[in-house]
Amino acid sequence: MSAVSYWVYILASRKNGTLYVGVTNNLRVRLGQHRNGHGSEFVRKYLVHRLVHVEEFALPQDAIAREKQIKNWRRAWKIELIEKENPDWSDLSRLL
Repeated sequence: MSAVSYWVYILASRKNGTLYVGVTNNLRVRLGQHRNGHGSEFVRKYLVHRLVHVEEFALPQDAIAREKQIKNWRRAWKIELIEKENPDWSDLSRLL
């Protein structure tokens, strides 16, 4: 049995720009879908492609709960979460 990871991620259009919070079990594939216009209509419409935050989970229910938690946060809290680990809002997809 292989270990599967589940990922909660935040995409941004630019620093302090539009934010998108998502969850997936294959981050590399999901980012490719978003960038090719097949991920979500919101991402396609607002050009939200920069991976600025990511968290890994072993269980899908934990990842889904965290995604819902972050989605319900105020924008300022999301920005604080991003800037805690990624103050320059660098595109983290290069690290994958």
